Amino acid sequence: MTYAQDTFCDLLDRIEQIRQLMITSGLQYGLSSPETVRYSEQLDELILWYQLQC
Repeated sequence: MTYAQDTFCDLLDRIEQIRQLMITSGLQYGLSSPETVRYSEQLDELILWYQLQC
């Protein structure tokens, strides 16, 4: 596995990690809570980065 593949796998892992945090936060605090919105914004950035890599 090359460095680029390692980085790509790390990115996918991070996307899943933030997605889980966002879901948990949304269930606990609501969808419009600052914490949930922050996770959503982070997830948007990671997904955009993923799309640019493909």
